[in-house]
Amino acid sequence: MRAHTEDKMSTRRVKYYKGLFLTAALYDTVLGVIFTFFYRYPFRWLNIPLPSSGAYVTLIGAFLFVIGVGYVLVYRGDLRANFDLIVVGTLYKVAYSGVAFYQLAVGDIPHVLFALLFGVVDALFAVLFLECLWQLRRNRSV
Repeated sequence: MRAHTEDKMSTRRVKYYKGLFLTAALYDTVLGVIFTFFYRYPFRWLNIPLPSSGAYVTLIGAFLFVIGVGYVLVYRGDLRANFDLIVVGTLYKVAYSGVAFYQLAVGDIPHVLFALLFGVVDALFAVLFLECLWQLRRNRSV
């Protein structure tokens, strides 16, 4: 029996979205591991002073890892069944990119890379996730 998602959405489109969520999963879990356990290296590489306490950086890294696991669950499962998880993942991407761009605008970002690389990538993911949500709504079974 075919999953509900594939009833109205083409198999090609479903594969595209699953690939998108796998890419997001890899991106966020790798960054999560780096910023949880090895944040000192990118901070030094970017000439960012190390914080007096790394707790906030490791916490952000842990959040990145967890949201990456959420994207793995979307990839492995049925898109429609994971609709709510896609909404949460989209909100996460909007939140990060929004905060990064705001902090860049007010001049309070540790390094421009946090906005112009990570913020842009998350904004792109947010747009593509929104498209997925729109397609799921558009192609839902009646």
